[in-house]
Amino acid sequence: MNPKFPLGHIVATPNALECLTPEDIQCGMQRHQSGNWGEMCDSDRQENDLSLEKGFRLLSVYRAANGKPFWIITEWDRSSTTVLMPEDY
Repeated sequence: MNPKFPLGHIVATPNALECLTPEDIQCGMQRHQSGNWGEMCDSDRQENDLSLEKGFRLLSVYRAANGKPFWIITEWDRSSTTVLMPEDY
């Protein structure tokens, strides 16, 4: 893995911890930190690439082994990263 940015303090919502396995979260974190933004359209991927370059917030969308989508958001200052389900937002 080639990390492109620091994750900061990592947290997860209670709902995400209930719906996702540790493996789902770990795989998502690795993909997120390497710049693989997951299931996003091209314009959202480009927005993340720009956000990475300019220091803005990053959002990735992945699908757990059980088929449920989940999000990973890293704040603009890279102080924290949150794992959450879409309904938690």
